[in-house]
Amino acid sequence: MKMGNRISDQSSIFSNLPFWKSLHITILGLDSAGKTTVLYRLQFNEFVNTVPTKGFNAEKVKVALGRSGTVTFHFWDVGGQEKLRPLWKSYTRCTDGVVFVVDSVDAERMDEARTELHKLAHSMESQGVPMLIIANKQDLRNSMTLAEIEKMLALSELGASTPWHLQPSCAIIGDGLLEGLERLYDMILKQRKKLKQQKKK
Repeated sequence: MKMGNRISDQSSIFSNLPFWKSLHITILGLDSAGKTTVLYRLQFNEFVNTVPTKGFNAEKVKVALGRSGTVTFHFWDVGGQEKLRPLWKSYTRCTDGVVFVVDSVDAERMDEARTELHKLAHSMESQGVPMLIIANKQDLRNSMTLAEIEKMLALSELGASTPWHLQPSCAIIGDGLLEGLERLYDMILKQRKKLKQQKKK
């Protein structure tokens, strides 16, 4: 699948869409998983050579999501080195969704990724926040299958309060990213609807 120019600055006229079209999304994951590559592929629709993120990158990106029209995502891409991970909580307090990027080739660090992912999902701040897990580097020959990654990350144990979707991707060429964002957007809409109904009760 080629991304072409489905990512654009053109705002869409969709009268049936909710009035809010701006979402705050935090991009997390271990260092070297490809978080910043994901961010800049979405921002510029091209591969940008990146260096390890020492703090965070923040970008506002308008994405044309097919049937959902154009949605503005405010992405916070936070460094994944061990010493920076305690800061993740600060970035998930008011976030609408989390994109968690894993390296599909790095089986040795999958346990570490699972620990951080579960810590995040079970922390009070991100309780109920939808999570898009991006299985990056799926284009590489020695990448693990989605079933293997799902098992290694113990995604079935995330709990009913955390909606999640595992998306195969190759961030360098952009494969899978828009499909993943579409799923994340749907999960956010469902979650908001659910909270609204709970408040009515």
